[in-house]
Amino acid sequence: MLSVIIPTLNAEETLTRTLAPLVPAAVRGLVQEVIVVDGGSGDETLEIVEAAGAKLVRAERGRGKQLMAGAKAARGNWLLFLHADTVLEPGWVSEVEKFFEQIESGRFRDHEMAAAFRFALDDFSGWARFIEWMVGLRCFLFRLPYGDQGLLVNRRLYDRMGGFRDLSLMEDVDLVRRIPRRRLVMMRTLAVTSPARYLKEGFVARSFRNLFCLALYYLRVPPRVIARMYG
Repeated sequence: MLSVIIPTLNAEETLTRTLAPLVPAAVRGLVQEVIVVDGGSGDETLEIVEAAGAKLVRAERGRGKQLMAGAKAARGNWLLFLHADTVLEPGWVSEVEKFFEQIESGRFRDHEMAAAFRFALDDFSGWARFIEWMVGLRCFLFRLPYGDQGLLVNRRLYDRMGGFRDLSLMEDVDLVRRIPRRRLVMMRTLAVTSPARYLKEGFVARSFRNLFCLALYYLRVPPRVIARMYG
């Protein structure tokens, strides 16, 4: 029923934690397959994939390219795109099952729906809570989750919207903007993401750079140009 797709590049420090919450879902029959799409890792990422029994797909480096390759290889009628440094909190399986039940019961207009989880940072600082609040506000006002919140998409909807595109950056925003707002549901479950980039660059600097890149994207600056600025 559900294919989980995880793009990786030297993800040995975080991948095991990302994979762990998927095990109960596989046991319950919710997750049919886990596909790790690697862009050329030089660390222990591939060994972790093999030990976990996940399916390995190799692709050209670039998250957009890797997500495209993962979706192409997936067999499920639902696709869950998950970053390699994001961990779904306990309870995500029950909530997704409830989501599917509501779709089957006719709660929504049809089966072509999508969903994203609630953003959280694995950090105890006040800055982390502020950023989480800002992301929550963005999702409430604009229905614009990012890829680090996990993106659950019905396969037919994914194909009809054209799927991920070969972009250097903003591949998640590009796809989400093509999904009609009435078809996108925001889950209660947290998707807890590593704060490494925020800690390295500073919470304020990283946040402003993200907003600046988003503004450039809406101003139709080519993603390859934004990617050079993003780093």
